[in-house]
Amino acid sequence: MILVDKPAGMSSFGVVARVRRVLSEEAGRKIKVGHTGTLDPFATGLLILMTGKNTKKCQEFLKLDKVYEAEVRLGFTSTTGDPEGEITARAGAGGAGAGVGASDDVGAGEQKSDARPSLTEVKKVVQSFVGEISQQLPRFSAVKINGQRAYKLARKGEEVEMPRRKVTIYEAEVLSYDYPKLRIRCHVSSGTYIRTLGEDIGERLGTGAYLTALRRIRIGDYDVSDAVTLTEFGILD
Repeated sequence: MILVDKPAGMSSFGVVARVRRVLSEEAGRKIKVGHTGTLDPFATGLLILMTGKNTKKCQEFLKLDKVYEAEVRLGFTSTTGDPEGEITARAGAGGAGAGVGASDDVGAGEQKSDARPSLTEVKKVVQSFVGEISQQLPRFSAVKINGQRAYKLARKGEEVEMPRRKVTIYEAEVLSYDYPKLRIRCHVSSGTYIRTLGEDIGERLGTGAYLTALRRIRIGDYDVSDAVTLTEFGILD
């Protein structure tokens, strides 16, 4: 088992390939390396890799709970729910958001009177997601729709109805809030999309939102503080 602190801008498969190359060069033979759950390229944090015969155990880790820290930008939306998509200012938000329960009947370019949610409102909305919830799976995800990856269909511009999934948010807390930047920490069940959670928080606040940063802190009992960076692993300078 190798715990890796994945850097931003690299895919999880890219990490696996680099680790496999280093281990294979050191061993003088091909070493099998597998992951126990991916992170999006823009995200950082804990990846658990298994090597050799232990790659058969990868599936055992997929159902473990996870802890994430995320930075959410309110007042804007993204086609992918993260920085890699097309970013659009929320119509009617005027760069700011609506209060909880405020009307959305505002024309583009107009600004709502209670434009920026208060810290109390934000905390209330974040807490409202604690418990078992139903998430609509994102179009830009690896979920298979009729045998094809959803993100491939989305890139082709094909409209598909994404299924919903029940997940559990065990804990959700606001770490800091300075509009439009919101930082949250979440302890969630396997299968939870934090991108979707960020978008749903923005919808409930009336501001729209997308993730600008995401870091996985824990997987089960394994913590990122015990992980090695790729630089320490001898892969990156």
